[in-house]
Amino acid sequence: MPVTPVAPVSALHHGPGEDVLALFTGTLFVSMTMVLYAQAGLLTGSTAGIAFLLHYLSGWPFGLVFFVINLPFYWFSWQRMGREFTLKTFAAVGMLSLLTDFAPQVMHIDYLHPLYAALLGGFLLGTGCLFLARHRASLGGATIVSLYLQQAHGIRAGKVHMIIDCAIVAMAFFVVPPERVAYSILGAIAMSLFLWINHRPGRYMGGVR
Repeated sequence: MPVTPVAPVSALHHGPGEDVLALFTGTLFVSMTMVLYAQAGLLTGSTAGIAFLLHYLSGWPFGLVFFVINLPFYWFSWQRMGREFTLKTFAAVGMLSLLTDFAPQVMHIDYLHPLYAALLGGFLLGTGCLFLARHRASLGGATIVSLYLQQAHGIRAGKVHMIIDCAIVAMAFFVVPPERVAYSILGAIAMSLFLWINHRPGRYMGGVR
């Protein structure tokens, strides 16, 4: 009896409305992480980590610093990842900057243990980044580089992100207490492990397996 070949499963194609909802939801999740980390005195990796360091040192608004730091990465994104990815990333970075600076006006946390903040923030950050990645967007910085390496060379984005993030967080030993740095590294590991497990090439596909 002849075997009928099974058609390959094609990737999902999202509509504009789905993209807008995903970009807003993803950046909202990440902005919650930024609020938790700021409250607990923690930081994260990539350009957000650098923005946190400058925020702690200078008192400049995190959202503004984060937006400016990401500007040089858009050229690389445009060249390597394409126009659609770059424009969505620019929109996501802009929304995150606004949401993070606006959050203290609508939410205040009286007590937050840094261990809880690190774990919850790490998983929220990983979830938000995954939302964005599955709709061809990112939050700039190391995320652009890690997604490019996964797309072009098959190196998992989570693995690259973990290496970059831990290196940046390690620099914080000169700025914040060592205990807070240790919690920050734990948060970076939680986020990167989440991406490592859940963001694999070909995993997010349409149809039934």
